[in-house]
Amino acid sequence: MKAGLFIEKMKIKQLAALLIATSFVISCGSSKNVSSKKNTTKTVAKSENLRRLDSNFNGKVSSSINNVLKDAEKYIGTPYKFGGNTSSGFDCSGFTVKVFEENDQKLPRRSSDQADAGQKIDISDVKPGDLLFFATAGGSRVSHVGIVHDIGSDGEIKFIHASTSKGVMISSLNEKYWNKAYLHARRVL
Repeated sequence: MKAGLFIEKMKIKQLAALLIATSFVISCGSSKNVSSKKNTTKTVAKSENLRRLDSNFNGKVSSSINNVLKDAEKYIGTPYKFGGNTSSGFDCSGFTVKVFEENDQKLPRRSSDQADAGQKIDISDVKPGDLLFFATAGGSRVSHVGIVHDIGSDGEIKFIHASTSKGVMISSLNEKYWNKAYLHARRVL
């Protein structure tokens, strides 16, 4: 009787560990390239066979959006932490929640819920401060979120996010990984 109960408890613990590991793997995406504060405006050359994910935005942004971006930038280099939403470590949605919260804007905690906030917009209309959503495990399920950081003169969209491999960093939709994983954009400001 006791041996059977022990085996059952072990199976439950193994299942729980597997679920936690799976959540970690698909919760937020990773990126191969690292950007630092000094390197935030570097253009990434578009690889072959990528979707055209460019913005037509070339205007100025409001002071409230600039404040959001400044608050996001101060966390560049902060490590990734599953479930994290503090300066000691962030996951992708914890990062967006923290940055927007510092600017008196409330977002849902999970990236999949954030994907329903605000107004859906076409990629060609995105501007700094908008949210980008990704399916990092393939398919169409939202599993990652980032904040549009800037738009290059050629329309290149760069975004700031908490990646699993490099922590808070700036990436580009011209990178193959992010281009293929991109789902849609939302405006919440």
